[in-house]
Amino acid sequence: MSDTQPIVVIACEVFKEMLAQAMPPELAAQITYLDYGLHRTPNKIVSSVQRLIDEIETPSLIILGYGLCGSGITGIQSRHHTILVPRADDCITMFLGSRQRYYQEFESEPGTYWLSKGWLESGSHPLKEYEEYRKKYGDKDAMWLLDQQYRHYKRLVLVAHSQDDLDHYRTQAQAVAQFCERWGLRYEEILGSDNFLQQLVAVAQDLDKADGNFVIIAPGGEIRLDQFMF
Repeated sequence: MSDTQPIVVIACEVFKEMLAQAMPPELAAQITYLDYGLHRTPNKIVSSVQRLIDEIETPSLIILGYGLCGSGITGIQSRHHTILVPRADDCITMFLGSRQRYYQEFESEPGTYWLSKGWLESGSHPLKEYEEYRKKYGDKDAMWLLDQQYRHYKRLVLVAHSQDDLDHYRTQAQAVAQFCERWGLRYEEILGSDNFLQQLVAVAQDLDKADGNFVIIAPGGEIRLDQFMF
């Protein structure tokens, strides 16, 4: 049991439901979920997470419910705690259930734009960007900017770990897909898995179970980009 240290969870809100289902009752002494919208400004993830870590007085095992997230977690310092973090590129890896499945999807369809409940809730998608750009620059320039970003994509995929989430977010995702038809993107849905989150919780209870899917930062350490390289 993580050397009897208290377990603290700091995670993106996108994992709230999955972690609630995966964690045994009373496993965590403290749980904090941060807003989806931090993904739009990854540099703010470090300061937000670091502030929470610095506020924890008792040496603890911190489950960090984030992927690398565009290097958004690099630079986080463990202080006098131990940090356990999934060795994942982003939340899409977690929703798919494994790094292996993520890489399979990437290899078979490299031109994929992913949508998840977090991206939809935070407004991080082409349709929302178009609305924001249009207000700033007008329609013509807004479309030119989006053309540069999205013209090379071939597929737009809504991924979720449960059928309920696929059903709930389908209407929003299809609205984005309809907008993206101008670049020829086809729409698909993938039902993922909570296996990666289940493994994360299991490792938190016994760090000896950690394998290449996880990064453990010892007290006094720091999350670095190279720790996520293979």
